[in-house]
Amino acid sequence: MFHPKSTPWLEKKFIEPKNLEAVVSSIRKEGQTIATLNGSFDLLHAGHLYMLHQASLQADKLIVLLNSDDSIRRYKNPLRPIVTLQYRLELISALEFVHFVSYFEETDPCSVLERIVPDVHVNGIEYGKDCIEAKTVAKLGARLHLVDRIPSLATSTLIEKIRQCV
Repeated sequence: MFHPKSTPWLEKKFIEPKNLEAVVSSIRKEGQTIATLNGSFDLLHAGHLYMLHQASLQADKLIVLLNSDDSIRRYKNPLRPIVTLQYRLELISALEFVHFVSYFEETDPCSVLERIVPDVHVNGIEYGKDCIEAKTVAKLGARLHLVDRIPSLATSTLIEKIRQCV
């Protein structure tokens, strides 16, 4: 099992996956709404920041769920991630508009969304209203919010630019 090293900003926001329900229960007891956003967030860039900020505007609390390193290798590429889970958790948790961060081992977030039962789930518009999470989000009675993509700031575009520079 993964155990992140503690940094002050990660310590305040990190939720062990086994503790998600307890944290969600606490948020709900305060009468607050929850937005979720998942992804690898490998090579964090301004396009990610835009999406994360838009997600934070959808509810009182934003929980960001990161794919584990093994999950990314299974669904993207055996050579990914470029940035390991430890550092991706640190980067995301350092953002003031992210309230909590956790991770999941599956290749899709549906089972973790069922544990959280968000009010809103946020995704990139490139995945569309029929994204892999759509049926789960609808079953949970949540709203799906799609965020526009900034085309020049996709991770794949940045990787290609880096390849051209070396």
